[in-house]
Amino acid sequence: MIPVFKPKTDFSDIRSVLKALIGNNISGTSPVVKEFENNFSKKFSRDYGVSVSNGSVALDVALKVLNLKENDEVIVPSFTIISCLSAIIRSGAKPIFCDVDPQSWNMTLQNVKDSFSTKTKAVLVVHTYGLVADIKRISDFCKDNSLFLIEDAAEAHGQKIDKQFCGSFGDVSTFSFYANKHITTGEGGILLTDSKNFYEEAKKIRNLDFDNKKRFQHENLYWNYRLSGLQAALGNSQIKKLDKTINFKIKQGNYYRYLLSDALDFIELPLEEHNGTLNHYWVFGILLKKENVRDKLIEELLKEGIETRPFFWPLHLQPVIKDISKENKNLIISEKLGRNGLYIPTGRHITPKLQKKIVEILLEKLREI
Repeated sequence: MIPVFKPKTDFSDIRSVLKALIGNNISGTSPVVKEFENNFSKKFSRDYGVSVSNGSVALDVALKVLNLKENDEVIVPSFTIISCLSAIIRSGAKPIFCDVDPQSWNMTLQNVKDSFSTKTKAVLVVHTYGLVADIKRISDFCKDNSLFLIEDAAEAHGQKIDKQFCGSFGDVSTFSFYANKHITTGEGGILLTDSKNFYEEAKKIRNLDFDNKKRFQHENLYWNYRLSGLQAALGNSQIKKLDKTINFKIKQGNYYRYLLSDALDFIELPLEEHNGTLNHYWVFGILLKKENVRDKLIEELLKEGIETRPFFWPLHLQPVIKDISKENKNLIISEKLGRNGLYIPTGRHITPKLQKKIVEILLEKLREI
């Protein structure tokens, strides 16, 4: 079986974790956790960082610190992971879904404007599948209209727009460190901000509302969302290799582009760059031009030992929110991507020889169905 992704660690990662083990820096309150938060926030040009147990939690905390009221509207792309929707709903706010650009598969300023109303209080921007959203113009729009900007950079580790890192635009920005991310701690996430108030509140939310002056007296029913010291130690090692990881993924993505260049009658390839930013190929997604064959193709590839993943299913079509989705107009691009998109194996375990084999089988099966 060729897995769609397989994490890769090396001796420097092992050494970093072993050092934490030897020093008994294993809990979520170990000094190595603060070290990781400082290293990561400095890397992405932010004043503060609060590490948490995963990227979904980072979104929960980000929405919580904004103190949104019931039915405050938050614009979010329909083409993204359900964690974004869950965080909005759990905050008490109301999700308003927007569509995405048909070429970049990311949200644009026009998408935001199409969903904007007098009830809009925040915009949740998501950088998707290795390309970047229209974050600079959306950021300016938010400032002009006194809106909070939440930036989900879980899939955009290390990407820059005009020399500014993704993850440095939002009032609060979030990252995931799941095993398939450019920087991984196995599981884990972080919230970045330049607001001291958001930072202090996020630390309380992350740690059961503990107050050092009144240790076991709590004003809020918050959560234990801490990242462990061992995860932080792995993260410290991973940060140092980010550029190397990005260069590898770009090289791998470009080779897939070359191998698939004669198949453009069947598939649409991801953009090589967008908004002046190179595709980092967090995943290598393809969009099938023929309708209603994607699931069959995934099934046939699996029979050949090739694991793939379908694209995100649109949020506005999720069964869990039927009542909310009734209020949303037809989001054509998100629905098309959800029906016809998939991504193929990438990562250190995929050699150029394997890439060639994957493409040959993919095209053979695609021509048959």
